[in-house]
Amino acid sequence: MDAVRVALLREVLAGTQWPGDARRFAGSLRRSVGPAGGKLLLVGTEGYEPWHLAAHLVDEAAWSGRPELAPTLVRHRVRSGEPPHLSVGLGRLAAAGRGHTVLVVAPREPGAGLLERVHDARRAGATVLSLDGGDRDLGALAHDALSVPDGGAELDLDTVQHLVSAAAGENGPPAQRGSRRLRDRLAGLADRLTAPPPSRW
Repeated sequence: MDAVRVALLREVLAGTQWPGDARRFAGSLRRSVGPAGGKLLLVGTEGYEPWHLAAHLVDEAAWSGRPELAPTLVRHRVRSGEPPHLSVGLGRLAAAGRGHTVLVVAPREPGAGLLERVHDARRAGATVLSLDGGDRDLGALAHDALSVPDGGAELDLDTVQHLVSAAAGENGPPAQRGSRRLRDRLAGLADRLTAPPPSRW
């Protein structure tokens, strides 16, 4: 989802909790990752790998000049012959400790095995963040969590991930009305440039 679509999504969701909640959670993410980079571990469940969030965070890291936002995608199953960035297995969580951030994305129950690994990482000093469907055990482990209950919200977890990744790349709080950020002005310009010409009839 590009900046124009995110801006439109935020406009549609104005007046709901989601833009503010996404910015709050993204602020926790920015504060938890160290400037050294390479210490943000992104992990999903056995049935859900957060590919899109990984890709968007890599883009936001480049856009914002914050390389520490680019995550290492930790996978439940790694097939032989896959490239290095797709070959990091769950064993990586065992090495997580102070200075690391473990971001868990779990639309449904994360499973006891993953919870145990995340718990161990937290005990070793890692910061745990969770984007989830409302799992209580995962929420209790996380230092900060943003929950999107399945079927009980205005939008789904995939959409919230777009809001969070876009907010993570922002350099400050949202501007007040009347003094929009450059990125918002660019989004408005893109809207006008891509709109069809007015009819002359």
